[in-house]
Amino acid sequence: MGKSTPKAPDPKETASAQTATNIGTAIANGQIGNINQVTPDGTLTYSQTGSSKWTDPLNGKVYDIPTTTATQTLSATQQQLKDKTDATKGNLANVAVEQSNRLGALLNDPFSTDKLPAAGNAATLGLPQYQQYGSGPQLQTSLPNVGQVQTELADAGNITKTYNSDFSADRQKVEDALLSRINPQLANDRAALEQKLANQGLMPGSEAFNRAVDESSRQSNDARYGAILAGGQEQSRLVGLEAQRAQFQNSAQQQLYDQILGKGTFANAGQQQKFAQGLAGAEYGNAANQQMFENSTRATSGNNALKDQAFNAEQAKIAAQNTQRTQALNEAYAARNQPLNEIAALMSGSQITGPNFVPTQGQSIANVDYAGLVNQDYQNRLGAYNTKQAGAGALLGGLAGMFAL
Repeated sequence: MGKSTPKAPDPKETASAQTATNIGTAIANGQIGNINQVTPDGTLTYSQTGSSKWTDPLNGKVYDIPTTTATQTLSATQQQLKDKTDATKGNLANVAVEQSNRLGALLNDPFSTDKLPAAGNAATLGLPQYQQYGSGPQLQTSLPNVGQVQTELADAGNITKTYNSDFSADRQKVEDALLSRINPQLANDRAALEQKLANQGLMPGSEAFNRAVDESSRQSNDARYGAILAGGQEQSRLVGLEAQRAQFQNSAQQQLYDQILGKGTFANAGQQQKFAQGLAGAEYGNAANQQMFENSTRATSGNNALKDQAFNAEQAKIAAQNTQRTQALNEAYAARNQPLNEIAALMSGSQITGPNFVPTQGQSIANVDYAGLVNQDYQNRLGAYNTKQAGAGALLGGLAGMFAL
């Protein structure tokens, strides 16, 4: 049947080989990424200063991992600037030491507010006493009776809303008369058609027979629909005549209703005019009373505004006193804190600045997928083996079939 099944790869050997590939790729990336730099302000150089040992836990193999050092050197001009800056910070530190000796004397002198302006006293501020508004005037809210408004009209008769008949019986008479003449002829035509088709050798149920019968049935239905349509037309004609009669009756009734409505409208118009005259008189009296009330209200509002003005003036006076005291306090605090701030500034300017280290080259390892390649090779060999086995089986099966014949 062929060779034996391909042997699967050893996981430990594959992992160890993958580890060796990863380490080699990482070292190569590190060497490529450590690029020496030369700038107007200085240089940055990389050098290998040693190595460290790393042992593979799977096979015990020891690898040497290079150790790289980054060295930054300032240009001559930048080195001079750095030396002067360090000297300046040293001088500031010395001044800060001298001035810090004054802290004890400053802090031993207690802070006093005795000579500052006094704050405003809110207890002396009294709320204004407002003048109350008077009650509104007594307005006229009713009018004298001017009579009853006419709200009903005399009966002008009933409106014709329906016809005496829908004339469906007349329609049916027309339909029956037409169908009584059409149906016998249609029946004779149907019998003649079926006999004709039988003479032609067309049997019931055949396609040609059904097609001829269907066409005859449609013609018969069209004839019956024509009779029904004629009946409907006769019914529509009779309904139209009845509608004209009802419209004439309703027009006469509408004319009588309009005459009665005109009389009622005239009477109500006279009554409305009398009511409007009474309403105008009441509105005039109410307007005069309302004007007097508004005059009194404006006077009260003016008096209360004067009291508000006096109250606001007192508030402004107290606020000005508080502002004056706050400003004096801020000036006293500034005089107290200025020496402390100057000493703190000198101390902050003399603080030691740590060196700025250059960021080391980060490694981004893109390794060869050795384990994947080994596994893919195994899958390829296994697939080829299975293909050969399947072909050999098919060949033996064919030979066996031939011998069986």
